[in-house]
Parts: sequence; C-alpha cells; structure tokens
Amino acid sequence: MSIKTNILKATHIILTELLHIERRLEPFFRRWWNGLFREPSAEVIQYFINRRRKDDGLQPAEEKKDPDEEESLNTIIDLMADQMRSHFKPGNYERGGNTKTHGIVRATVTIRDDLPAACRKGIFAEPRSYKAYVRFSGPGPDVPADIRDVGFSSMAVKLMGVPGEKLMDEEKYTQDFITVCTPTFVTPNIRENAKLQYWSLVDMPIYYFLNPMDSHILDFFMQGLWNETQYNPLGQRYWSCVPYLLGETQAMMYSFVPKTKVNTKIPGAPFGKIPVNYLRENMIKTLNKKDVEFDLMIQLQTDPHRMPIENASVRWPEKLSPFIPAATIHIPKQKFDSIEQFAFARRIKMNPWHCLPEHRPLGNQSRARRRMYSELSNFRQEMNQTTHIEPTGDEIFQ
Repeated sequence: MSIKTNILKATHIILTELLHIERRLEPFFRRWWNGLFREPSAEVIQYFINRRRKDDGLQPAEEKKDPDEEESLNTIIDLMADQMRSHFKPGNYERGGNTKTHGIVRATVTIRDDLPAACRKGIFAEPRSYKAYVRFSGPGPDVPADIRDVGFSSMAVKLMGVPGEKLMDEEKYTQDFITVCTPTFVTPNIRENAKLQYWSLVDMPIYYFLNPMDSHILDFFMQGLWNETQYNPLGQRYWSCVPYLLGETQAMMYSFVPKTKVNTKIPGAPFGKIPVNYLRENMIKTLNKKDVEFDLMIQLQTDPHRMPIENASVRWPEKLSPFIPAATIHIPKQKFDSIEQFAFARRIKMNPWHCLPEHRPLGNQSRARRRMYSELSNFRQEMNQTTHIEPTGDEIFQ
C-alpha cells in the first residue's frame, strides 16, 4: 500500500470518527438548528446545483437515456456484490443497500376519497384499503451500531392484493414504494453512483464527495442537511428521491410524512453506552403502546426543467407543486421482533419495479434499479440458501 493511500485512509478514519462524535452531540442542538437553517441552506445549495444544469427541453414525464448507462450499471452491480462478499458470510448476507433491518411491520394503506381527479391513477384510482408490510432500515454496506451509521434511514412499503398487470413477473399482486430520509439522492445519476460504489468498496466513501480532482461537495452539503442522528424510524419523514409515473404522461414524487408522536430518547447520549440497536428498541417501545400513522403524499411534476426526471440531486420545489395527501399508512400496535419475522424480512424483495404500469419508475437511477435490485437480491438469497416469497399479509410469525 502506497504512502498516499495510507494518508488517505488515515484521514478518512479521522473524519469518520469526528462524525461519530457529532452524532452523539446532535440530539442536543440539531433539531433547533434544522428549524432555523435547513430550508434556507437547502435553497442556496440547490441554487448552485441548478446553475450547473442545462435545459434539455424535455416534456412532462419524458426520459433521456445516456449511452453509458449499461456500463455504469454493470460497474455498480459488480462493486456492490464485492462489498457484500467482503462484509458478510454465506447464510448471513444482508442487502447491498438499505442494509440493516430495524424492523418489518404489518400495516394497512388506505387511499383517500378526496383526491383530485388528475391524481386518481393506479392504486390511487379509487378509495380502498390494502394490506401492507413496512420495512424500516439503515444504510449499507455493513450493519453498524445505530449511533455509528451515517445518519441515514429508509422506509419501504409493500402493498398486497393489488390487482392488474405488473411490470415484473416475479410478483403478481404487489406494489412497492421505496423511500429514504433525504429529499434528494446521494448521487445525481448512475454514472456518479458507480464512482461512489468504488470509494465505498475501499472503505473511503467520503472521498467521493471531497476528491479535489472530481468534487461533489454540493451533493455532500445537501445530503448533510438531512443525514443526522436518527431517533426513531417511526417518526421520520421519507422521500422517494426519484420520480414515478402517475398515469401515462404525468410524473410524481412521493413522501411518507409521520403523524404520530413517538419515543425519541437515546439512552446513554451523549457519551455513555448507547444500545447497539436503539432504533429498533425505540420502535418496539412505541408499538408496544400505540398505533402509528403516516400520510402518503404525492407531488406532481409541473415544470420539466426545474423538476427533472434524470437528475436525482434536484429537489422538486414545493412552491411550484405542493405535496398532496393521497393515502394513510396505519401501523397498529404489534410485536415484530421475533427471529421468524426477521428471517421473513430476508426472504422478501423490495423493488420499485414491483408495480402497476401506471406507476412505472422514471429516470436513470430507476432504470438501473430494476436489474440491480433483482440481481443483488437473487445473489443475497443464493448465498443464504433461501428462496424468494411473495407475501400475502396472512403470514404467521411465532
């Protein structure tokens, strides 16, 4: 290993440890800081991101494929598979991304009866309820103690009993919605995502953003506004980050907005012994006592340039198109921490292409996720010697 590489690794370790110290301190200042500074800061950062962009003259919901997408996708799949091999042993493989399962819970998703006519497409076409599973998870590519992760969480909802044609044959009656805790994605496109996966493989992901020869500092700052110490996955807002169809020529983003006050205490903070899985424990404490609800909100694309399909680093302005409440996600009181239920979480697949044609994923990140999620899920289940199941909502866990 060269002297330069040793210096880079040592610097990365120092930066990471400083971040971990900040994570322990954030509960004492971050929420009031967010209230005062997050939105103004996001507007400034987004302004400079937008200055670099050109108007491609696309129509609403129109996509534009780059010629190197397949090459970038192949690179991402290979690098993520290598990361999985280096972090897990056969029989205990976790997902390559959204890796750590905090919990998978039963829920009911009820479509509202007051949606505007333009929104009544796909699953939103009529007011009705669906059985669902909701998986809450942390970042990859490993499974660290919660206080030592990068301040990132995700929420994936699988509706069941959804009639109609689906875009992937492996599941016949499901519709998946996948979200993360940041309104923009960590990379603008899959070409840049391939670079990030390389730096992640060599355990120096911060250098993807700070590399002076290929800086992504604006994306670093934008992600940093929402990457923060997590308190309880049941009380966090989540965004789709990438667009989806809502009908034939209309694009949307969606977001899960919490409605219930939940337990947010972090035992041992700032510098005591914090439980390794305190996020799961806070979920358990909450669902032992009460039901929890989220609003499923949708945002319609009204300006194809300012609300792009192909650039996931751009936050669609709510001033141009406010989010509209479209459904309620109701998570009843329940126990979810059995060994059998976590084993079940490893056997199911979450893929945004488990969907109706009316909700086809849009943009290069989503086009990549169809094959990437499928191949990496198959690889994970092969290494664990398990098989994929399409859930019905009638599963019984001991």
